[in-house]
Amino acid sequence: MTERRPIRVLLVDDEPLVRTGIRAILEGESAIRVVAEASDGDEVEAAVDENRPDVVLMDVRMPRVNGLDATERLADRGGAPRVLVLTTFDSDDYVYEALRRGAAGFVLKRAEPEELVRAIVTVASGDVLLYPSAIRRLAAMRPVRRRDRLADARLSQREEDVLRLMARGSTNREISNELYVSVETVKSHVASILTKLGVRDRTQAVIEAYESGFIEPGE
Repeated sequence: MTERRPIRVLLVDDEPLVRTGIRAILEGESAIRVVAEASDGDEVEAAVDENRPDVVLMDVRMPRVNGLDATERLADRGGAPRVLVLTTFDSDDYVYEALRRGAAGFVLKRAEPEELVRAIVTVASGDVLLYPSAIRRLAAMRPVRRRDRLADARLSQREEDVLRLMARGSTNREISNELYVSVETVKSHVASILTKLGVRDRTQAVIEAYESGFIEPGE
């Protein structure tokens, strides 16, 4: 049996002590390998090109180029690694903006080691790391736009059902069980939703649903 390649991680944070602490946690995991570190967002693209990470652990507040701009630059590149935002507070508006710009999820710096590892494994597998309550709370702080984009997208009734369940943080399997359809059918609906909304992933689709007023923050 072929041994699975470790998940390659680029660690980006301007605080050396934070990088040292996270590296110490991750080096204890055989499934994860820290391939490089960067101390600011302006170093990220070169580090990605040189080290080819699967996941970038990205701080949002850095002195020269912040994590928002660095995340967006990566998201605009083809074949970019997944970005997992490191944050001190889940209520930070920077987190919400990072998700809008292409981050696959976020993890708190005070998270337990197993939570950090699980987050890395989740986004490396191609999933997004949604925290529905945090996204609802952050979305509620922003003005609701008109629903033009959702209306123009012309989602089917089933696609609207899937989008609402995505906003709850449901997995494809959970959506499948809720709607009594196959997982492959759910995947097809999700792909169609992303295409119609013109967004990169599930996180951006959920944010669009809240910001357009399609889903109320209290739902």
